[in-house]
Amino acid sequence: MNDPSASLLQSQFALLARVGQLLASALDAPQTLREVLRTLEISGHLGRGLIAVAEPESGDLSVHAAHGLDHDDFQAVCYRAGEGLLGRIVESGRSCAIAQVGEDPCFLDRLGLYERELPFIAVPIRLGGTLQGVLAVQPDAPDDGLLDERVRFVELVADLIAQNVRLSLDVSRGAGRPLDAERDAQRRALRHRPGFGNLVGHSPAMMRVFDQVRMVARWSTTVLIRGETGTGKELIANAIHYNSPRARGPYVRLNCASLPENLLESELFGHEKGAFTGAVSSRKGRFEMADGGTLFLDEIGDVSAAFQAKLLRVLQEGELERVGGGRTLKLDVRLLAATHRDLEAAVESGDFREDLYYRLNVMPILLPPLRERIEDLPRIARHLLDRLGGLQRRPLRLTTGAQRRLVQHHWPGNVRELENCLERAAVMSESGEIDAELIRIDRVRERSSRRQPGVAPGTLPGTPVATTAVPGAGATSVAVDTGDAGPAVEQGERQRVIAALERAGWVQARAARLLGMTPRQIAYRVQILNIPMKRI
Repeated sequence: MNDPSASLLQSQFALLARVGQLLASALDAPQTLREVLRTLEISGHLGRGLIAVAEPESGDLSVHAAHGLDHDDFQAVCYRAGEGLLGRIVESGRSCAIAQVGEDPCFLDRLGLYERELPFIAVPIRLGGTLQGVLAVQPDAPDDGLLDERVRFVELVADLIAQNVRLSLDVSRGAGRPLDAERDAQRRALRHRPGFGNLVGHSPAMMRVFDQVRMVARWSTTVLIRGETGTGKELIANAIHYNSPRARGPYVRLNCASLPENLLESELFGHEKGAFTGAVSSRKGRFEMADGGTLFLDEIGDVSAAFQAKLLRVLQEGELERVGGGRTLKLDVRLLAATHRDLEAAVESGDFREDLYYRLNVMPILLPPLRERIEDLPRIARHLLDRLGGLQRRPLRLTTGAQRRLVQHHWPGNVRELENCLERAAVMSESGEIDAELIRIDRVRERSSRRQPGVAPGTLPGTPVATTAVPGAGATSVAVDTGDAGPAVEQGERQRVIAALERAGWVQARAARLLGMTPRQIAYRVQILNIPMKRI
């Protein structure tokens, strides 16, 4: 039998490494702390993370970051020394672990954040022997006898984040140490580059993508970014370049599907004067422009077979000749490529060269569609609304009903479709509040023959599907998003999930299998549909 403590220790080592990577790549200390709390929940099953900081004069604790709550919900919450579980840590300087937090008379729960029947862990954050604050988390399952091991792990995390807590306080109080002008300019430039700041998500699938990006960014390896249209492939390419040693070099982009083949060759390789009609002067191509930096070729799967051969030579030899020229140019270019096409099928059919496929597919990164990480949708929606609100110069907010409406759709157009939907809703909102009635989604989507039988493209199992007749095509199944039905659809979905849970003895993993969902998908539905879980 497996030793639970050994298994826990192994997972904790991996999680510590991930936290260390987050801290090592940090430029924004407050954001990094929020990412650490999110990572503890997703990868460590330590949710409801909270960081409270000690005021230097009074010693009181004020809540600085909390995972799962909006900022306004915690910014005014404070604890004096000896007050509540957190204040007790200030007074004693020792860690606190409770098997069932609701049974402790000192438990105040001013934030309404914690489950009373679950364990609770809080540890001091120290830097140079001085108390900087408190880190608190809650395991997501009842005590299994390994609470002490989890406490020691949380203490290690607190030691790791101590410096970032100090930096975060300096930023929030405007008391950071002065930096020389060059370093300050570099930090401002990096902070505004389109790197990890635009990548939103905490689902396991996206956490794996972020880890891959961090690892591959350090090297000059060719990367093939794959995923459906609208999943954010260009954002991943941006993050790789701007977090790589080539970040100071040029970053050149080209959509291969936007140009015909005769122009694509000139655009990528450049041309000499007189090479063809209209070539009145010599011109550098995108490869030359990217020398010493990165070239991102989007929709690489759309180039012709003839052009694939020319591209292959450049990738193999690292050199090219301009159109109409005879001089060979040696280049140092890191290539990133992206496609939404099934390249393996294209290789089998002879539409894509096998040798080019292997040359591009050195490090593949697969972006999951939005329907497979639906738990990320509320956070993505808030990120998009923040950006839209900046353009409209007003705050924008989603109501709970609107969020529920969004998570019921299968989003075949992925994040791009979500962005369009939110922009349309924002335009229609007079007050800046977006409720369910303003969420207008394309209601009919033809079912793809590639999907499993009975499931429309991108539809999570259980999405209402109607069968209708398309003139001249016989009976065809299409997914109909009954958006205007709102509460009726939500109630039907709720009853369907409850029925599956009852059949499965209220074990979410079994219910997920009955519904054809992942455990995270059904857990998210339990939360968003307010389904009280029974314990049997």
